[in-house]
Order: sequence, then structure tokens, then C-alpha cells
Amino acid sequence: MTLRLRQNRKYKRRTQRCSAVRSRSGCSDTDDEPKLPLTQFYPYIRCALCCGFFIDATTITECLHTFCKSCIVKHFFYSNRCPTCSIVVHETQPLYNIRPDRQLQDIVYKMVPFLEELEREQMCKFYKERRLPLPKPVPVSLQSPVVLKRQRKDNFPRAVFTIPPELNIYLLLEFVGAENGISDFKPLERPYVCVSGEATIRHVELFIRRKMELSPMCQVDLVCGDHLLDHHQSLKDIKTFVGKEALQDGLLVLHFGLVLPSQS
Repeated sequence: MTLRLRQNRKYKRRTQRCSAVRSRSGCSDTDDEPKLPLTQFYPYIRCALCCGFFIDATTITECLHTFCKSCIVKHFFYSNRCPTCSIVVHETQPLYNIRPDRQLQDIVYKMVPFLEELEREQMCKFYKERRLPLPKPVPVSLQSPVVLKRQRKDNFPRAVFTIPPELNIYLLLEFVGAENGISDFKPLERPYVCVSGEATIRHVELFIRRKMELSPMCQVDLVCGDHLLDHHQSLKDIKTFVGKEALQDGLLVLHFGLVLPSQS
């Protein structure tokens, strides 16, 4: 945040110097051209997390809210919700559902003079202080058709990172029935699920609710062996705690039923 505020101050000083030069030289825009203050566009070109102009603008595909790439990645270290609207971006891996917005970033660079130059200076300083080689993008005119074809193929949406296989847990979700009075639901067609071990019982419940189209008034109880599971428990901890008793051919078996909330 401090870096972005510094960039904004530099931008203001350079804009003032540019305006002074224009006034001394007698240059002026046509009177017929409408003029709007840049501050009027702040809600569309500034990041809600750092309050600076977008750098590497990145958009959440679920709600289309945009942030700086570094800001939203840091935010997802401790939350899976959008900072603006609080929608759940992804149950376990929110970085799966973000995409770079290069068109918006180009617009920001055109609207804010010197911002791209300042960002490039900061990047050069970063690599220089750490004695790292500065990455140099290859111009499009020098790229061979084979390289361009490969790049177009690689532009299809892919996960930002993948879950290591050893951290995966394979589930078998067995439906044991519904309490009297609950009838409006779809069958769970695919009871076999592969998820991250960091996922919690709450994530499994939300998955069941979505697939079976359950009413909010319906409660989902999950059981592993003889243990009624809490929402905060992770699948990794459950597998460690219960042990081989809950495994069936390498699958972690979870039984679930649909009940009505208790009247207190």
C-alpha cells in the first residue's frame, strides 16, 4: 500500500510539471472537448485493497470485480471470498477463478500518465537490489509463427497452481436417507469426489447442497464411522483421526443424511 501511495504522489508531481510546461508553451486543449476529472474514474481504475491504480489488473470470474494481481493473491491466502461483494470465489482454491484483465490495464496506463513508467522503474529496482536478471519480453514481430501458435494454445484458462497428488483425498459420499417431511431434492449422481485434504466438512456440505439442490431449511449431517462431524474439521484431520476404519478401497467414506433443524 505504501508503494502505491508513493506512486500516486510521483504521478501528481509529474502531472503538475507537465501542466506547467503546457501553460508556458501556450498549448491548450480545444474548448469544445469535454473535460472530466480523473477522480471521477477512480472507482473503475483503482484497487479496493491497496487504494492505488491497478497494476496487473486481475478479475474474479465469479463476480467480475477487479484488483491488483498481488493484492488479490495475498487476500486469498486467508480468505476465499471476494473483498468487494463477499461471494465465495471457490470453496478450496480461489486462485482457480481469477484471470488477468489486460484490456483494463491498458486503459489504466493510458488514463494515468507515467504510471507504466513508474511501475517499470520499480520493477527494475526490485530486480537490481536482488541481483536478478531483468526479464525481457520478446517483441511480437520477432516471434515465430510456431511460438505464437503455442502461446495461443496456452492462453486457454488454466489453474493458477495444482494440488499435489499426495494432498488429495478421495471421498465416497453415501446417502443414508432423509427425515420425514423432506422430499424435494435431487439424487447425488456422483458420490465419488477428489478434493484437497485442506477442505472442511463445511465445503463437503456445500457441495452436497448444490448438487442435490437442497432447501436452506434442510440440515445436512455428515458421519464418519461413529463420529458426527463438525463443520470446521478438515478432511485431512478426519482421515488421520479415524484411521483405516473409515477407508474403503482407499476412499474416505462419509455417510450423510438430511434432517430438519431442531426446534429450540
